[in-house]
Amino acid sequence: MAPGAYDGLTARLVEHADFPAVYLTGAGVSYSALGQPDLGLVSFAEMAERAARVVQAVGIPVIADADTGYGGPLNVIRTVREYERAGVAAIQLEDQALPKRCGHLAGKSLVSAEEMCGKIEAACWARTNPDTVIIGRTDARDVEGLEAALDRARRYAAAGAELVFVEAPQSADELARIAREFPGAAMANLVEGGKTPLLLVARLQALGFRLVIFPNLLTRVMAKAALEALAALKLSGSSAELASRMLSFTELNRLLRLEDLLDLADRFSKETHS
Repeated sequence: MAPGAYDGLTARLVEHADFPAVYLTGAGVSYSALGQPDLGLVSFAEMAERAARVVQAVGIPVIADADTGYGGPLNVIRTVREYERAGVAAIQLEDQALPKRCGHLAGKSLVSAEEMCGKIEAACWARTNPDTVIIGRTDARDVEGLEAALDRARRYAAAGAELVFVEAPQSADELARIAREFPGAAMANLVEGGKTPLLLVARLQALGFRLVIFPNLLTRVMAKAALEALAALKLSGSSAELASRMLSFTELNRLLRLEDLLDLADRFSKETHS
C-alpha cells in the first residue's frame, strides 16, 4: 500500500503511519500548489522540485507520478534522470495525449501505443540506477475499452515497464482480469468516488496485485477537516474548542523531528567571544 502525498508533511505522515512506500500524486500537487483540479497544469519543473522535497522528508521509497513524461522521448529521458537525481524509487508514465486530465474524469485522449512504447524504452534506457522501477500506465479502459487497455499494457510490459497500471477498471471482475494478465506486476489505483470499486487491499493482494495506491485520500480528508475547522472558528471566534481535533504543538514538532534537528544544530554550533 502506498498512500498519496503532495508535500513533505503529508509524506512524513505516511511514513509515520508505517506504510512501506509513499506515492507522490500529481493531482495532489495540482490541488495543493496551484489550487486547481487535475488537468495537467503542473509542470515538469514543479513536479521534479516537489519530488526532491518529498524524498528528502522521508526514508521510505517514493513512487512518483511523471504524467506523460512532459513531452517526447528526449523529455522522458530528462524526466527520468531528474527524478533519479531527486532519489525517486519508481517513475510512472502514462499514455494520455495533451491536454491530459485525471484518469477518473471523462474526455481523455491517448497517444498511439507505438509512441508510448518508445517513451517506455527511452525511460528504461535513461536509467542510471537499475533498481529504478518504470511503471507503464494506460488510460485506454475509459477510451477504447478493457481489451484495448490490456493489449496496450502487454505492449508496455514488453517495452520494459516492470509494473503495469491499467487505470479506471470498472468492476471487481475487471480488476481480477488485470491481475491474471500481469501476475505480480500490476498496480491498482483506488480513488474514493471514482470508477474503480474500493476492494479491500487483502483481496487485491490475493488476486495478484503488487502495488495499490490511494493517491488523494490524505488530500481530501485534510481538506474536509480544514473546512470544518474553519467553519467552527468563524462561528465561535475561538480555536480553543478545536484543540482535540488537531495535533498539539508538541506532537507536531515530534513528527517533524524537532529535537533531532536541535541536537544537530548544537553539535555543530561554535560559540564566539568578542
